[in-house]
Amino acid sequence: MSNLDTEIATTLTRLRQLDTCTVSDALDRLRLPGVVTGMPRQSGEGRIAGVAITVKLDAGPPPDGPPRHLGTRAIDSAGPHNIIVVEQRTGRDAGCWGGLLSLGARTRGVQGVIADGPVRDIEEAQRYGLPVFTHSLTAFTARGRVVERDFNVPVQIKSVVVRPGDYVLADRSAVVFIPSQHVTDVLAAAEEIAAREAAMAAAISSGTPMVEVMGGAYEYLLRR
Repeated sequence: MSNLDTEIATTLTRLRQLDTCTVSDALDRLRLPGVVTGMPRQSGEGRIAGVAITVKLDAGPPPDGPPRHLGTRAIDSAGPHNIIVVEQRTGRDAGCWGGLLSLGARTRGVQGVIADGPVRDIEEAQRYGLPVFTHSLTAFTARGRVVERDFNVPVQIKSVVVRPGDYVLADRSAVVFIPSQHVTDVLAAAEEIAAREAAMAAAISSGTPMVEVMGGAYEYLLRR
């Protein structure tokens, strides 16, 4: 394993210990964007964390060259530390992800899929146990409606710009994107916030009055 692979693995191990709410607080403290809500998990189980591989879809004719179905290059480039992030913001009711893609991603060990656009064949993703987060489902095929414009380029997921190599954390509360250049600072802040909240939880369990626990220590939690 290379030094870079070791660094990514260590970062993901730390990230998986945190929930999106804690990481959201860390982003607030650092005044960074990255939180996307209204993107529920439609299949799979548990929290996922990984490094983004991106897919950008568009309306219109397909690019020049031999026919190529959307998402396939991303899957072939992905591995067990990746999450595939798909932008389909055309407004067309057309699947940006489907059953055979879910099978291919699961075969490659991909952690999951985040799709800003409709997903089809969700029962197949559920059967394969692939975590898929999206705001809408459809039966409409992409054929003749949307095409892959590029992959591993910046994409927009709701209001957040996501770049290849950014870190992704997703659970039932939200999806969070962390720019790779900020991940060290975000993790440090999130771990410190988690430790302070654990101490508050212990105080509550020991009988400390809530008004005391949830006073200044909580209200000023995001201050550096």
